[in-house]
Amino acid sequence: MRKELGLAATLLLGACASTSSGGAKHTPGVTRTGPMTTTVRGEDLPAGGGFRPPTVQNAGKLGGVIGARAEQLTASFGDARIDLVEGDARKLQFAGEGCVLDVFLYPLEPGQSPTATYVEARNPEGGTSVDEASCVRDLARR
Repeated sequence: MRKELGLAATLLLGACASTSSGGAKHTPGVTRTGPMTTTVRGEDLPAGGGFRPPTVQNAGKLGGVIGARAEQLTASFGDARIDLVEGDARKLQFAGEGCVLDVFLYPLEPGQSPTATYVEARNPEGGTSVDEASCVRDLARR
Protein backbone atom coordinates (compact mmCIF):
# COMPACT_ATOMS: atom_id res chain seq x y z
CA MET A 1 0.00 0.00 0.00
CA ARG A 2 2.83 2.40 0.85
CA LYS A 3 4.46 1.92 -2.57
CA GLU A 4 1.09 2.50 -4.25
CA LEU A 5 0.78 5.78 -2.40
CA GLY A 6 4.30 6.68 -3.50
CA LEU A 7 3.37 6.01 -7.12
CA ALA A 8 0.24 8.12 -6.78
CA ALA A 9 2.21 10.96 -5.18
CA THR A 10 4.75 10.82 -8.01
CA LEU A 11 1.94 11.10 -10.55
CA LEU A 12 0.53 14.12 -8.75
CA LEU A 13 3.98 15.69 -8.55
CA GLY A 14 4.39 15.20 -12.30
CA ALA A 15 1.03 16.84 -12.94
CA CYS A 16 2.15 19.90 -10.96
CA ALA A 17 5.52 20.25 -12.69
CA SER A 18 4.56 23.09 -15.01
CA THR A 19 4.95 26.80 -14.39
CA SER A 20 2.11 29.30 -14.46
CA SER A 21 3.50 30.76 -17.70
CA GLY A 22 2.87 27.41 -19.37
CA GLY A 23 6.53 26.57 -19.81
CA ALA A 24 7.82 23.18 -18.68
CA LYS A 25 9.71 23.03 -15.39
CA HIS A 26 12.38 20.35 -14.97
CA THR A 27 11.76 17.98 -12.10
CA PRO A 28 14.90 15.94 -11.26
CA GLY A 29 14.39 12.24 -11.86
CA VAL A 30 11.23 12.70 -13.92
CA THR A 31 11.29 12.40 -17.70
CA ARG A 32 8.27 13.02 -19.85
CA THR A 33 8.51 10.71 -22.83
CA GLY A 34 5.15 11.50 -24.41
CA PRO A 35 1.74 12.78 -23.53
CA MET A 36 0.66 10.93 -20.38
CA THR A 37 3.88 8.86 -20.16
CA THR A 38 6.28 9.56 -17.30
CA THR A 39 9.39 7.63 -16.31
CA VAL A 40 10.96 8.15 -12.90
CA ARG A 41 14.53 6.93 -12.60
CA GLY A 42 15.07 5.01 -9.38
CA GLU A 43 18.57 6.38 -8.84
CA ASP A 44 17.10 9.89 -8.46
CA LEU A 45 14.70 8.85 -5.68
CA PRO A 46 15.48 8.68 -1.97
CA ALA A 47 16.95 5.37 -0.83
CA GLY A 48 14.34 2.92 0.46
CA GLY A 49 14.43 0.85 3.59
CA GLY A 50 15.41 -2.42 1.88
CA PHE A 51 13.40 -5.04 0.07
CA ARG A 52 9.93 -5.91 1.32
CA PRO A 53 7.98 -8.63 -0.52
CA PRO A 54 4.74 -7.25 -1.96
CA THR A 55 1.28 -8.43 -1.09
CA VAL A 56 -0.14 -10.20 -4.14
CA GLN A 57 -3.81 -9.71 -4.98
CA ASN A 58 -5.83 -12.92 -5.26
CA ALA A 59 -5.60 -13.85 -8.95
CA GLY A 60 -9.15 -15.27 -9.13
CA LYS A 61 -10.52 -14.10 -12.48
CA LEU A 62 -7.35 -12.06 -13.03
CA GLY A 63 -5.07 -15.06 -13.54
CA GLY A 64 -3.86 -13.73 -16.90
CA VAL A 65 -2.85 -10.43 -15.34
CA ILE A 66 -1.64 -11.15 -11.81
CA GLY A 67 1.86 -12.60 -12.15
CA ALA A 68 2.38 -11.23 -15.68
CA ARG A 69 5.41 -9.16 -16.66
CA ALA A 70 5.13 -5.80 -18.41
CA GLU A 71 5.86 -7.34 -21.82
CA GLN A 72 3.02 -9.81 -21.42
CA LEU A 73 0.62 -7.06 -20.40
CA THR A 74 1.46 -4.84 -23.37
CA ALA A 75 1.10 -7.87 -25.66
CA SER A 76 -2.42 -8.36 -24.27
CA PHE A 77 -3.58 -4.74 -23.98
CA GLY A 78 -1.34 -2.70 -26.32
CA ASP A 79 0.87 0.18 -25.31
CA ALA A 80 0.28 1.54 -21.84
CA ARG A 81 -1.15 5.04 -21.56
CA ILE A 82 1.04 5.57 -18.50
CA ASP A 83 4.27 3.69 -17.79
CA LEU A 84 5.69 4.82 -14.45
CA VAL A 85 8.85 3.34 -12.96
CA GLU A 86 9.81 4.11 -9.36
CA GLY A 87 12.79 2.19 -8.00
CA ASP A 88 12.04 -1.50 -8.57
CA ALA A 89 8.27 -0.89 -8.86
CA ARG A 90 6.28 -0.11 -11.99
CA LYS A 91 2.75 1.04 -12.79
CA LEU A 92 1.15 0.52 -16.18
CA GLN A 93 -2.16 2.12 -17.06
CA PHE A 94 -4.31 0.86 -19.92
CA ALA A 95 -7.45 2.69 -21.03
CA GLY A 96 -10.38 1.84 -23.23
CA GLU A 97 -13.81 3.31 -23.81
CA GLY A 98 -15.37 1.46 -20.88
CA CYS A 99 -12.64 1.43 -18.25
CA VAL A 100 -9.18 2.37 -17.06
CA LEU A 101 -6.96 -0.40 -15.66
CA ASP A 102 -4.01 0.34 -13.38
CA VAL A 103 -1.59 -2.56 -12.99
CA PHE A 104 1.04 -2.39 -10.26
CA LEU A 105 4.17 -4.50 -10.75
CA TYR A 106 6.69 -5.35 -8.03
CA PRO A 107 9.50 -7.91 -7.84
CA LEU A 108 8.56 -10.90 -5.71
CA GLU A 109 12.20 -11.46 -4.67
CA PRO A 110 15.22 -9.12 -4.63
CA GLY A 111 16.71 -8.75 -8.10
CA GLN A 112 13.74 -10.28 -9.95
CA SER A 113 11.83 -8.51 -12.70
CA PRO A 114 8.62 -6.89 -11.48
CA THR A 115 5.40 -8.81 -12.05
CA ALA A 116 1.79 -7.69 -11.70
CA THR A 117 0.76 -8.01 -8.09
CA TYR A 118 -2.27 -5.71 -7.89
CA VAL A 119 -4.83 -4.11 -10.23
CA GLU A 120 -7.49 -1.43 -9.94
CA ALA A 121 -10.18 -0.69 -12.51
CA ARG A 122 -12.42 2.33 -12.80
CA ASN A 123 -14.84 4.09 -15.08
CA PRO A 124 -13.08 6.69 -17.26
CA GLU A 125 -15.93 9.13 -16.56
CA GLY A 126 -16.08 9.92 -12.86
CA GLY A 127 -13.60 7.30 -11.67
CA THR A 128 -16.03 4.96 -9.93
CA SER A 129 -14.72 1.45 -9.41
CA VAL A 130 -15.64 -1.24 -11.93
CA ASP A 131 -15.12 -4.99 -11.93
CA GLU A 132 -11.45 -5.68 -12.68
CA ALA A 133 -12.11 -8.92 -14.57
CA SER A 134 -14.67 -7.22 -16.84
CA CYS A 135 -12.23 -4.41 -17.54
CA VAL A 136 -9.47 -6.91 -18.39
CA ARG A 137 -11.80 -8.68 -20.85
CA ASP A 138 -12.86 -5.37 -22.44
CA LEU A 139 -9.28 -4.15 -22.87
CA ALA A 140 -8.10 -7.49 -24.29
CA ARG A 141 -10.74 -7.24 -27.07
CA ARG A 142 -9.38 -3.96 -28.43
